[in-house]
Amino acid sequence: MATIRKLRGRWQAQVRRRGMKPRCKSFDTKLEAEKWARDLEAQVDRFGAAPDTRILESTTLGELLERYQREVSPTKRGSVQEIQRIDVLRRHELAYRTIIGLCQQDIASFRDERLRAVAPSTAVRELAILSHVIEVAIRDWGLPLARNVVKLVRRPVIRNERSRRLTGDEEQRLLYGCDAGQIPFLKTIVILAIETGMRRGEILGLRWCEISHNRRVITLAMTKNGSGREVPLSQRAFNALTTWRDAANPDEQRVFPMAPGTLEQAWRRLLTRSNVKALRFHDLRHEAVSRLFERGLNMIEVSSVSGHKELRMLRRYTHLNADDLVGRLG
Repeated sequence: MATIRKLRGRWQAQVRRRGMKPRCKSFDTKLEAEKWARDLEAQVDRFGAAPDTRILESTTLGELLERYQREVSPTKRGSVQEIQRIDVLRRHELAYRTIIGLCQQDIASFRDERLRAVAPSTAVRELAILSHVIEVAIRDWGLPLARNVVKLVRRPVIRNERSRRLTGDEEQRLLYGCDAGQIPFLKTIVILAIETGMRRGEILGLRWCEISHNRRVITLAMTKNGSGREVPLSQRAFNALTTWRDAANPDEQRVFPMAPGTLEQAWRRLLTRSNVKALRFHDLRHEAVSRLFERGLNMIEVSSVSGHKELRMLRRYTHLNADDLVGRLG
């Protein structure tokens, strides 16, 4: 049984158990002292020992973020983006809270504040980072935390499904706009995206050695979902790649020597030249996957081309034309 007493104007709680060093701590109120003693006794009854929580009282969330950024983030494929997000989190006032004082309400307030400034998808990514930082601290760094408070907070709902398809002569206008630009392989990138549904990172990371001209297949060793896949090439995509290879630098291993940021700028200029509105580069992936369904491929066949692991995710990419479905229904 814990001993609670008033000492020098504060309330002191002391817990004594056989086989463990006596623990005591002072609080401003008797209620806080009793709660601390009950929690400590519960941990002793459950685990047979009481963890040393002094490290939680001296360690801030910012210190955990800094260590995670230094030790864990560089091992990830998306390290650059994650390090940038952690820089934002380390500047937030939440980073100055000690771990022992971090509670569910703090995380909920952080979530609500961020939702007023950023999109729900950004807030979800930031919460995911915070959750994994605390999870790594518990499992790998030995912090004596009983639970991950971030997991107790409701995540924002992401509603960013898009149904944007190429309409009318937009595709032709885009290709004409590529010819009028200064990037010689931009047209090949657009055709490859429309024909294969490959992601931007997969296209920009493509190397000539990954293209089999005999099989007319692209072999991707690693993709966004953590596994590789083979992407079949239509005749149109194959011809575009062959034409670009004849004009490309023979010493360059990458098919498209361009950074993601450069492509974003080139894409915005292309939309202006082509007079195409509200079209994102990722919408070309929507277009490609929808066309695969319209050609009669089933879910399994489309997922093998697009790389979707969960078939339910393909529903947001299949914006089929109602007139085509009427004809197919008879």
